[in-house]
Amino acid sequence: MKQAQITDMIFTDDGKIPNNEELPVLLYSGAFVENPDECRETFKQNNWTNSWAGGVFDYHHYHSNAHEVLGIINGKIKLKIGGKKGTTFDLKTGDVVVLPAGTGHKEMSSSFEFEVVGAYPGGSNYNLKTGDPSERPEVLEEIKDVPLPDNDPVYGENGPLITMWVDKE
Repeated sequence: MKQAQITDMIFTDDGKIPNNEELPVLLYSGAFVENPDECRETFKQNNWTNSWAGGVFDYHHYHSNAHEVLGIINGKIKLKIGGKKGTTFDLKTGDVVVLPAGTGHKEMSSSFEFEVVGAYPGGSNYNLKTGDPSERPEVLEEIKDVPLPDNDPVYGENGPLITMWVDKE
């Protein structure tokens, strides 16, 4: 595994998608560029499990009860993060993004061969929310109650997620 360039970003509530104003989204550019197949196993070793592989939904959605890691194992994706007013990122094989609970995401487009692996800290189950007004105010409480992970999904107990999420408490 290569030392990735880490970018952190905070996304604010846009009225539909709550996002997470307390915890930054973390982008690990090129973390698995040399061997993308190591992605799922590394997540598992760091206790980010309940994994799946496939694509990303092409509509704005978020999980109010779980943090999520996405590792690009093949191809490219334009991933919009933060809801309709969010930012679109060009991600490619080897990139990883960690989405704190409540963070909206949507596939804008992807290459034919695109594949992503997703996982959750402690193997937590996740819900699927779309920003419907009926979801509030319950989701705002759920987001606050999601426990912080014990490990960074890529670098383990001393990774950037621990520094930026856990140690800041």
